[in-house]
Amino acid sequence: MKKSDLVEAVADIADLPSRKADDAVSSVFEQITNALARGENLNLVGFGSFTVKSRSARTGRNPQTGEEIQISASKQVLFRPGKALKEHVN
Repeated sequence: MKKSDLVEAVADIADLPSRKADDAVSSVFEQITNALARGENLNLVGFGSFTVKSRSARTGRNPQTGEEIQISASKQVLFRPGKALKEHVN
């Protein structure tokens, strides 16, 4: 499913014009992104939770040359599905 498919489904379910449904879906994604960028956890009961994990800098190896390289610190977004989502998928 692509974003356009999601927008179409929201428009049908909520009986909204496609433009308003697109604005609503984009706003939800923007708020999730902003919360994670601030380092906040986001819990959607029944669906799942998004968390941000910090990864420290480390030394890696270039697989082609075997040369050691320095991998910089970064943040990683994790998603853990909720119980209801797991049950629905299984």
